[in-house]
Amino acid sequence: MIRSDRMAAVDRNAEAFGVPRKQLMESSGNAIARAVRDIAGPGASVAVVAGRGNNGGDAFVAARFLDDYDFTVHLLGRPESINSTISRENWDALQTGDYDTEAVTDSRTLDLGDPDVVVDALLGTGVSGAPREPEASAIEAINDSDALVVAVDVPSGVDADTGETPGVAIDADRVVTFHDLKPALADREDVTVADIGIPDAAELFVGPGDLLGLERDPRGHKGDFGRVLVIGGGPYTGAPALSAQAALRAGADLAFLAVPDGVADAVQGYSENLIVDGLVGTRLVPEHVPELLERASDVDAVVLGPGLGDADTTLDAVADFLAEFQGRAVVDADALQVVPDVDTDATLVCTPHQGELQAMGGPSAEDWRERADAVEAFAADIGHPLLVKGAHDVVSDGETTRVNRTGNPGMTVGGTGDVLAGATAAMLSALDPVSAASVGAYANGTAGDLVVDDHGYGLLATDLVDALPDALWGGEDE
Repeated sequence: MIRSDRMAAVDRNAEAFGVPRKQLMESSGNAIARAVRDIAGPGASVAVVAGRGNNGGDAFVAARFLDDYDFTVHLLGRPESINSTISRENWDALQTGDYDTEAVTDSRTLDLGDPDVVVDALLGTGVSGAPREPEASAIEAINDSDALVVAVDVPSGVDADTGETPGVAIDADRVVTFHDLKPALADREDVTVADIGIPDAAELFVGPGDLLGLERDPRGHKGDFGRVLVIGGGPYTGAPALSAQAALRAGADLAFLAVPDGVADAVQGYSENLIVDGLVGTRLVPEHVPELLERASDVDAVVLGPGLGDADTTLDAVADFLAEFQGRAVVDADALQVVPDVDTDATLVCTPHQGELQAMGGPSAEDWRERADAVEAFAADIGHPLLVKGAHDVVSDGETTRVNRTGNPGMTVGGTGDVLAGATAAMLSALDPVSAASVGAYANGTAGDLVVDDHGYGLLATDLVDALPDALWGGEDE
């Protein structure tokens, strides 16, 4: 089963991995045509009522597979308003082929005639809320007909993710959905799930489609897109500063740091964009935990671990913090070894490299496919999502597993993991843990690839920080 936002991401990934949307639309149209053939014989009259998006484009293709039917396509709107390039190309193909088509500029004049079958291709899976005009009137006209109704992907007016019908909705006799079942269709017995050729890689590997979830509300205000607290430092100063700067470059609005007094000035010196608060002493200790919990209550995500070191008192403080914390946190570096033994209600993303994973009691595997299976099993065992860094990054929460292929050998330089932790925390402010880890890994690796493309090897972790915006919003494909 797949939600509409995930379906959009998979669709986009398939294109990036070499299967263009135009090819998928041909397969979708063929599947619709097969559904029509299943319920009506050659010569039957078929009326398509199509919207101006890809849902309508799928139905335009179907018409070309049904030459032995009495087929009419009703486009709801003007042809120039078709908002998808490939849908418009398929509309133009119908004109060139002299198919029976009609542009309906006023839905009150929609005349379906007396068809045997109506194909509902008005609204796709990405549409929610009550249908507005002209779609609402068209839905009513379809429901008023005596025809058998074949709905494309989901019946128009039905929320693909919830099954809710906040307004008028198509009363379909049959639904043809693509690639995987949509949640709204789970209890229906009249659904055909059509394989349209989306490769498994589009779901397994992280790609540009996964970035679709980063779109922003233009009416947003400061703080709406994430406040991140980095708890780190003591033996080291650069690691927490890198994580905080990465969080900002990955889209967080504010980055706070809680570091020991002994290094607070040094950490602040890395950037004027950081908000640094000192903790009494030179290392994180259990006495700091109440203050840290209070600070963490005001942010959307925490990064716990960069530069903390592995002193026993510091690890005790990490354990105490996690035992009480109920928010979202990325756990990295030395703090990771504490996680398997702590009972916590926090939502965690753990970001170990292979050595750190084994120190947590996790598996060792060279082949990324074997590692993916092993990481999935270990994530289920410890009850927390993992982002295991490597030539292929593996992300899993024990049920859903993703693999990231961006990145290069130049990223073995120190500090790249700190950048990843900060970028992932920015994503965790708004996304679910698996999505946040997947996008964080993809962005970090893509940033490394951009730097190497421009300058060759010898990159620095700070280079990745500066390249993160282009990796996330620069329009680069894998």
